Amino acid sequence: MRRERKYRTKFIVSVCVLALVAGMAVAATAAEEKKDTAGVLMKLLDAVEAGDYDSFVADGDAAFKAGITKQMLEGVSAQLAPRMKKGYERTYLGQLKQQGCKVYLWKLMFKDGGDDTLAKLVLKDGKVAGFWLQ
Repeated sequence: MRRERKYRTKFIVSVCVLALVAGMAVAATAAEEKKDTAGVLMKLLDAVEAGDYDSFVADGDAAFKAGITKQMLEGVSAQLAPRMKKGYERTYLGQLKQQGCKVYLWKLMFKDGGDDTLAKLVLKDGKVAGFWLQ
């Protein structure tokens, strides 16, 4: 009986250690992924602030590039660029998986004290498949 308990305890400890190591690996991967997507987000936000269409669509897939016109970006830029130039902070809210894509959500808080904006970044196969500022 004692020997059985000893092996059971070792087994439980081993499983716990493996779970901890796996959890740490997942957390490290998630942190790296968040960092990578933050770079994509900042490139898009910088393009909105500057009204730079070519930079805005540079990392997009074919459908994204076809669906976004210069006039669309100019409209968004006219609304948000003045607020962005006064300063803003971004906060990562989380990730969703939808229709084979990874969707990243960010909160933009503007220093002008006005309404916050939700940034929704959709990536598929490493390309921007969608980007919304609401």
